[in-house]
Amino acid sequence: MINMFEVNETNKMITQENLDVRTITMGISLLDCISDDLEKLNQNIYDKILRLAHDLVPTGEAIEREYGIPIVNKRISVTPIALVGGNACKKPGDFVTIAKTLDKAAHEVGVNFIGGYSALVSKGMTKNDENLIRSIPEALATTERICSSVNVGSTKCGINMDAVRLMGDIVKETAELTKDQDSLGCAKLVVLCNAPDDNPFMAGAFHGVTEADAIINVGVSGPGVVKQALTEVRGKNFEILCETIKKTAFKVTRVGQLVAQEASRRLGVPFGIIDLSLAPTPAVGDSVAEILCEIGVEYPGAPGTTAALALLNDQVKKGGVMASSYVGGLSGAFIPVSEDKGMIDAVTAGALTIEKLEAMTCVCSVGLDMIAVPGDTSAASIAGVIADEMAIGMVNQKTTAVRLIPVIGKKVGDNVEFGGLLGYAPVMPVNRFNCENFVDRGGRIPAPIHSFKN
Repeated sequence: MINMFEVNETNKMITQENLDVRTITMGISLLDCISDDLEKLNQNIYDKILRLAHDLVPTGEAIEREYGIPIVNKRISVTPIALVGGNACKKPGDFVTIAKTLDKAAHEVGVNFIGGYSALVSKGMTKNDENLIRSIPEALATTERICSSVNVGSTKCGINMDAVRLMGDIVKETAELTKDQDSLGCAKLVVLCNAPDDNPFMAGAFHGVTEADAIINVGVSGPGVVKQALTEVRGKNFEILCETIKKTAFKVTRVGQLVAQEASRRLGVPFGIIDLSLAPTPAVGDSVAEILCEIGVEYPGAPGTTAALALLNDQVKKGGVMASSYVGGLSGAFIPVSEDKGMIDAVTAGALTIEKLEAMTCVCSVGLDMIAVPGDTSAASIAGVIADEMAIGMVNQKTTAVRLIPVIGKKVGDNVEFGGLLGYAPVMPVNRFNCENFVDRGGRIPAPIHSFKN
């Protein structure tokens, strides 16, 4: 039974501590839309999205009003388009027509973003995969709500270095084509290792081929709630600290579970998973960095930061799995720079570098996320950063990602404004030494020894 104390506690978390449901994401399979006629394929895709998702946004808004729980985003993820478009798309430009169809459908149903303009190439690339990847810059430059992802590695397969090298060029080209928007296209493009099939968060969301025809996945948030809870145990030992985080994560996840079940019932679509990640925003008080400071480091990046983040990530997961039987997606603590005011402050203070962020990604939920770098950063250097992060994911059997934004015309120390949840970011330096001979070798880095399990 829910008592009045729990109701009041939840109300306080919402009104004073920035608790929200970050997204309701409807996953939609497009496998039954496949056709060898491009025009028919586009029509099939548009019709199916409108048929299944036409009530998604009104339903989310109704739940917000009735329960008083903010739901920041309503989103859609679809089957990786490289798989869907292969029969009909013979060149990169053909795939761009699908991107425009997806964007049109997203506008029509009113969602914030639509993910799944994706390819899965951890072991090798088909011609269809390569055509989609080469279409990404134009697709992101000519649409508004499309998000794109490419999975280039996994613990089971190793790292496809041909795809990594190509993605260095694609990130640069995307930056150039969207330079009039401070290279915003790169904020909607992520490179992944061990990408999950049920991630509700952008830009990495896609609807995996093992999923049902349609599914509801919900991503909760609540860094402000955790931070506030920790102020009440300031100076206490680690046992008390961990118990506090765990109990708070449980409460936050229960809110997401309620929203997920209600959205599933009203839409007539099965409930998939709760992603219980702590996803920050640029708003003051809604920061993972501030949690790390409350745990005891002066700024993220100070000695002890990686240990504090590991502790936080683990306790969030332990609390969340008690609150829902279906926890999935990424689940943990996100450390995007531009989307977290505390991370921005740490970079500005000189406490946080890309190298320290890379170390932190060994224990957090994703990877190098929403990091603005100088516009003259080479494609080879970007590929090298991607390779490093993919190696962390491959060896540690976890999801890692890279979302770098080489902002054309900007240099170290400049600030870039992306707006909304994407926030703003100081341009960070990238190691100036060359890795071109490494990323140009081609081929595949083999899977680690511990991948041989069956």
